[in-house]
This record gives sequence, structure tokens and C-alpha cells, in this order.
Amino acid sequence: MKVKNRVVFNRLEELAPPYLAENWDNSGLQLGAKDRTAEAVLVTLDVDDRAVDRALEVGANLIISHHPLFFKGIKVIDYESPTGRLIRKLIKHDITVYSAHTNLDLAPRGLSQYLAQKLGLNNIKPLGTVKSQQLIKLVVFVPETHLHTVRQAVNDAGAGFIGNYRDCSFRSPGVGTFRPLEGSRPFLGSTGILEEVAEFRLEVIVPAEILSRVVEAMLDAHPYEEVAYDLIPLKNSGQAYSYGRQGELPEAVSLEELAERVKGLLGVEHVAVSGQNPDRVKKICLVPGSGTSMIQTAVREGCQVMITGDVKYHEAKEALESGLAFIDPGHDGMELMAVDMLTSYLEETARNEGWDIKIHGFKEKCLWRKQ
Repeated sequence: MKVKNRVVFNRLEELAPPYLAENWDNSGLQLGAKDRTAEAVLVTLDVDDRAVDRALEVGANLIISHHPLFFKGIKVIDYESPTGRLIRKLIKHDITVYSAHTNLDLAPRGLSQYLAQKLGLNNIKPLGTVKSQQLIKLVVFVPETHLHTVRQAVNDAGAGFIGNYRDCSFRSPGVGTFRPLEGSRPFLGSTGILEEVAEFRLEVIVPAEILSRVVEAMLDAHPYEEVAYDLIPLKNSGQAYSYGRQGELPEAVSLEELAERVKGLLGVEHVAVSGQNPDRVKKICLVPGSGTSMIQTAVREGCQVMITGDVKYHEAKEALESGLAFIDPGHDGMELMAVDMLTSYLEETARNEGWDIKIHGFKEKCLWRKQ
């Protein structure tokens, strides 16, 4: 079946929820229309002339990129500038552009998780915490006849997750009182008469980012005309999000062996290696893009090697003094894997949902080359 752009966006946002994007980022729709039919999709790291030309070659009217087309504010679209010419070309050929950037980097099933799995790491877990999920407790009072219906509705909407457990809730019995006024249409009782009804206090935990969806589901399932419920912000945090991952290699290897493995996985011709050379490397961490701000986190976690891009002299020196080695395949060297990841994800989604669409991955060679 044909599929609209907004459906593709919705599936991407299940993988990389928009609420995870940093405030300074510009993920999401960049240019175009949500309700256009997606004839074909091109997945790329950057939206540039080569990517747009490739999209035209394969008949793609939707480009999915990792790096946003509009990262900084734009005040003038000058057709004589490179950016202006690019925008003009996209508009002329009616190509829609959508980007998943820091929300993909921070997602639990995002780029760092994908790379860690591709490297074959065991005991994978986040490298530190960049942000944590805000939690809300939903308390609603329900007559016994509708307790199961309301509980099921909020669970189906995404409430009730605690760690690796789902459908978590608590209920306690009590008595609710109310007096229906003129103009009301009570589910129980009569106008003007004080009623006492056996009810249950139902409590569930809700991630703040889906609160409106859960409340809507609860109200739809509840039999009362006016529903009594409380929303209580919690101090305890939910899921932790991080740009990086740490884990252990199945077998210890030398730093040189690990560097060769990284080159093979990422398809790069060379990597930069710095720091002390451990005899055998077992515990490593990785941060796609530029992750040197997490050096001390990696040291505290006992990592021997960090794989990341954009390592500068003073950062490498800091790591050396802390006993941490670096493998630097370049910023784009690591993030080009986002093309493989998103292409595979969209291909699988298209098969499962019966989309009549072709997904094309476009990987340019790394910006830097060895002379």
C-alpha cells in the first residue's frame, strides 16, 4: 500500500522520540509536507547536493537524514549561496526532508546501541546519564465494574512500566461521595441526592512525555461524566538516556586488533589511535559523533578504550593521563552507520506494514582522506 510521509515520521519517532532531542537541536520535519505520498525514501547522513542528486536518480521524494538540514537559524535564502541553491533544488523537485539527530543519539535503541551490538559487546549499558525520564503518578477513582477496563486502557496507552516490568499498578478500595446537580447526567445516582459509591483508587506510573495520551485513554474508558483524578509529579526518575554505551568484548584483544575491527565495521580506511596501549582490551565504550566530554565518565566506569570522533590534542592528553586510550574514526566515520541503521529499520517496517515503497541508503565516503 502507498504510505504518507507522516506515517513514515510516526514510525521513526517510535525509534527516536522527539522529546529526546536537545533544546539546541532541530530534529524533525525540515522542509516539505507531512501528507504527501512517499514514493521512495533516501537515507543519508547529510543533506547536500550529492544526496539530493542521488534522491533524484532513484526517484525518492523523501529524504531522511541524521544531521538536520537547518541546524542554525536562517534569515535569508539566497539562491546564489550553496545553502540557497540546495533549498531551491529541494523545493523545485518537491522533496520532503526529515531529520533524526540527537533524539536518535539518545534513544534506547539508537545509534550507540546499534554500534555496540555491531561490535559484539556483551553487558551493554549506557555510559553515564545525559537526561532522565520524568515520571508522573496518575491516580484515578473508578467504580469496581470498570476497574479492569480503565486499567487496561491506561496500560495499553503506555502507562505502568517499571524497569523490565509492565502493567504495573496499585489499587485500594474506598467509598466515593458525590451529589449530581441540575444538568448532570450521572452514571450512578440521581440528581440532587448525595450518593455513596464503592470505588477503587487506581494508581499507575506514567512517563511525562506520553501523559496526555494516557489521560485521554483513561477518560475514554471511564464511565463517569466527570472523572476525579490526580496527576502527581515524582522525584524519582525513569529511564536514563545517554549518548554513549559501554560493554565488554567477548574476548580480550590488543588495541591494534580492536582498531582494525573498528575500521572493518565502519568501512573507514584509517583511524587515529592515542593513549597508553593496554596489553589486552576487554572493557570499552563508544560515543557516536564527538564524545570527549564523557572522558571522565568512561574513566570512572573502568573503560580501557573510548571509540569516538573529533578528539583534540588536549582531550587526548587528558585521557592519556587518566589511563584511557582512544580510537578515533572521525565524526562522520561513526555516524555514517546511522544510514545503515535507519535504512534497515525502515525496510523492516515497510515489510511488516505492507508499504509499497523503496528505501535507499546513501553513504558518502568520509570527509577526510589519508594522503
